[in-house]
Amino acid sequence: MTVDLVYAYAVLRRTPEAGAAVGPLRGVAGEPVHLVDPATTTSPLAFAVGHVPAADYDEAPLEAHLHDLDWLESTVRSHHAVVAALVASGAAVLPLRLATVYPDEISARRALDTRRGYFLSLLDRLTGHVELGVKIYATPDIIPPAPGTETAPDPATGLGVGRAYLSIRRRRQRRNEEAWRTVAQAAARLTETAAALSVDRVAHTPERGSLAGSAPGTNVGNDAYLVPRDRVDAFRTAILTAARATPGLRVEVTGPWAPYSFALQPEPDEEPAA
Repeated sequence: MTVDLVYAYAVLRRTPEAGAAVGPLRGVAGEPVHLVDPATTTSPLAFAVGHVPAADYDEAPLEAHLHDLDWLESTVRSHHAVVAALVASGAAVLPLRLATVYPDEISARRALDTRRGYFLSLLDRLTGHVELGVKIYATPDIIPPAPGTETAPDPATGLGVGRAYLSIRRRRQRRNEEAWRTVAQAAARLTETAAALSVDRVAHTPERGSLAGSAPGTNVGNDAYLVPRDRVDAFRTAILTAARATPGLRVEVTGPWAPYSFALQPEPDEEPAA
């Protein structure tokens, strides 16, 4: 006998618009998405959920799947597609973490009851806002100085080819360090500008290695900002304009997204308060 689990995508207010938005949606297992209300009938909250097979989403198979990059990428895309469609409907949405799974709809309803006050306060705060990402890069010709290194004074000239070569290297290193300081200071000012144009900021770790993808240069800032919907264009224009004023600095503004960085997640096994 096939046993299905309940996969929760997001918390939102039950409205006619939200109900209409979930109608055509399909989730991570190709399943139809629908709204689930809390156990009480007085709360306007709902989970957007779908039924998924326990053979893939129970604890043991899910743990194995999370090490399968192809499966993980497909699941992330499907999860995000559901959340993005809800955001596009105009609803205030609290995206849930990937693979938030409940044993049944009764457990999901209880989870909504357990934290309904908390969820409602977050929804009130996020209504009318979206998330924008700002990634700041130093261009490829500017290299971060190695930790603990300092540029030594140039040796006296006229001391041979070896000394002359070292002198040239030190001068290049000094120019690079000066350029790096300029970029770091500009990045700090840019962060202050972005913070002034938003209502909240979450600083993520700058991306390195394969996480940085194919973007050229060194990622020196990787932040998320909570921005009012009606200020998205102004925010983007102000940040990109400020970045162009600093040689050696490149900026990417991404989004608008659902406010993933500003939505805390419930645990799947939460029980209602006594």
